[in-house]
Amino acid sequence: MISVSNLSKKIGDVQALDNLSFDAEDGQITGLLGPNGAGKTTCLRTIFGLLKADQGIATINNIDVAIKPVAAKQQLGLFPDPFGIYERLTPREYIRYFAELSGLSRAAALEATNRVIDDLQLADIADRRCKGFSQGQRMKTALAQAIVHQPKNIVLDEPTRGLDVMSTRILRDMLRKLKSEGHCILFSSHVMQEVASLCDRVVVMTEGRVVAIGSPQQLCEQTNQTSLEEAFITLIGTDEGIAA
Repeated sequence: MISVSNLSKKIGDVQALDNLSFDAEDGQITGLLGPNGAGKTTCLRTIFGLLKADQGIATINNIDVAIKPVAAKQQLGLFPDPFGIYERLTPREYIRYFAELSGLSRAAALEATNRVIDDLQLADIADRRCKGFSQGQRMKTALAQAIVHQPKNIVLDEPTRGLDVMSTRILRDMLRKLKSEGHCILFSSHVMQEVASLCDRVVVMTEGRVVAIGSPQQLCEQTNQTSLEEAFITLIGTDEGIAA
């Protein structure tokens, strides 16, 4: 479970987070939905410990990120930009490196790497260098790195950005599988179809604040709208930053 309580963060003159509070539960996919500049990425970076909040608390499985950052990160898998993987390494080398970085011993990291390669059906490319990989191959490798240490919680920042249709579909299927296994999945997006099709709960943000929380259906009912996009526009009061 991921929980944030009264998070505030100012970056320069911008109040990026403004008393932000919500929970992301185990066995659910929770989406952060908002226009560009709403504070989604700042929120996720604060949860992962890359930014320090001015006030408020972020916890991962009840571990305070600010007080015990290493222990908190070991409970968290971060899905990186698939285009940023190390091209000189093979997936096996890349995944094992991050397994050890997450606190596993060398032997445990090797075992965990072999397991996730099997789980994500990466055996045919596991010992090829990543340079020249397709989008789908990069995406699978990046996801394997995020879950190799079997974190209960997984965070993704606009995960389908730059992916083609088939890679996006593969990723969505994988996220649904992880959800069915009891993982807590939190991701940010401004793509309505993505949020509507994947999320059990949606946290609607604007200007660093929560304006509504609920399932896509609940948000539609709350705003008397028939689609999540229309509900979103009603909630934030503008169509700026919307992506179809």
